[in-house]
Amino acid sequence: MGDYFQTIVDLDASPEEAAAYADRGLAWLLSEGMVLPDRTDCVLGAPLGHPPGPNWAGVCGPEDASWEPGGGLDVQVGRTVFSAGQGEPEAVTCPRCEATTRLITDTWQSDDEAWEPFGAALRTWDEEGEADVVCPACAASVPLPEYRWADDFFAFAHLGFEFWNWPHFSDEFLTRFADVFEGHRTVRVWGKL
Repeated sequence: MGDYFQTIVDLDASPEEAAAYADRGLAWLLSEGMVLPDRTDCVLGAPLGHPPGPNWAGVCGPEDASWEPGGGLDVQVGRTVFSAGQGEPEAVTCPRCEATTRLITDTWQSDDEAWEPFGAALRTWDEEGEADVVCPACAASVPLPEYRWADDFFAFAHLGFEFWNWPHFSDEFLTRFADVFEGHRTVRVWGKL
């Protein structure tokens, strides 16, 4: 079984502006009736979250509207490594040269040698907020958050909206929600625990 989550991450909110954009995103979800204002025990990993509102089905297409959410929304503000949870990242792409580095072997085992510089940078970014990785293909030193992870396995940011056990988000909802952040780049990190 397990619990599923989808996190909409604002990649561009700075540490100083993340709380304001959190308020803006939550206000939009409340105004749309997708979540309720009163917080309850409805999310994993946090004491309280916002339960689904009467218009929760606005997040999904009609084919998923029969799957009523089994959890709520946790708004996370502060430096966070947003992760897909189970499994290993498959690959990562350098934004400078567009080369993709595989992080698993042909037998789906972690390639420890390929993963090591990214793993070290991940720990550094989590602790300090900055970390670079030298691209194995072009040798450019690239800030870790600029790399693109296969299946959006990781996102490094200061603001995320984590929905627990909700139906699959529609592209229309993701576009409408992204518009709330005034042109900021957003990504959906999803997974299972």
